[in-house]
Amino acid sequence: MSTQGALAGRVALVAGATRGAGRAMAVELGAAGATVYATGRTTREKASEVGRTTETIEETAELVTAAGGTGIAVPVDHLVPEQVRALVERIEDEQGRLDVLVNDVWGGEHLVTFDKKTWELELENGLRMLRLGVETHLVTSYYALPLLIRRPGGLVVEVTDGTAEFNKTYRENLFFDLTKNAPIRTAFGLAQELKEFGGTAVSITPGFLRSEQMLDHFGVTEENWRDAVAREPHFAIAETPYFVGRAVAALAADPERARWSGKSVSSGELAKEYGFTDVDGSRPDAFGYFRDVVFGGKEGAAEDYR
Repeated sequence: MSTQGALAGRVALVAGATRGAGRAMAVELGAAGATVYATGRTTREKASEVGRTTETIEETAELVTAAGGTGIAVPVDHLVPEQVRALVERIEDEQGRLDVLVNDVWGGEHLVTFDKKTWELELENGLRMLRLGVETHLVTSYYALPLLIRRPGGLVVEVTDGTAEFNKTYRENLFFDLTKNAPIRTAFGLAQELKEFGGTAVSITPGFLRSEQMLDHFGVTEENWRDAVAREPHFAIAETPYFVGRAVAALAADPERARWSGKSVSSGELAKEYGFTDVDGSRPDAFGYFRDVVFGGKEGAAEDYR
């Protein structure tokens, strides 16, 4: 299916749109014609605790507009209820509606430590993870959903790391495990609450994400990303953030999207359903690869799952 122009006249809020999946979701919603409010803490004047100054919400908004939508950057710390309330009031005043809410706030990668027991971790870091990846989503939904349910057909997307099936495997850090399972359950719960209003809530995860931070971690760029496969063979299944961005745009443009409500889905799964591809024309199925080859012992290579 093509999403071009399918979201003209629609309004989306992408909470946590500074970089990575959030930025790509905002851009792809814009490419489908939506007006997109892109929020985050890193602006051209001030960086968040993540410490990356090269990606800003202003740049995201500009990319949304360049893609064919209308991008509006709003600096927001989604842990501050007053800021979130003011954001939603602004959307109501300027647009009078909200059709798509994407809860993508995270920014806790620098807090994650593996190979330690819970009691050996830094408690402050663990609790901060939960605040960044769970509390932010709840605060945003609390203020945004009353506007979203005014019209039937609203969509809430809870972004996480791992499908419900994949996350049955312990994520090797209790705080991280809880943080990344919570959006799955949140989407399930919101699906029940939104049903009477004609709304849909879905949990979505990218596969092995080739984000700006991950590229920097491996010392590569998008142009030569395959050089990192020698260091991490599973990186061969990696996908750009735009793959999951296109998944969200396809969901938002699907008049029958309620069939996904309450479910946990991946970018690869939705690509098979809707027919979109990553920017290089491939259709990576990271979770199929990990299920069959990495954990299942099946003979195969990443390229078999692209």
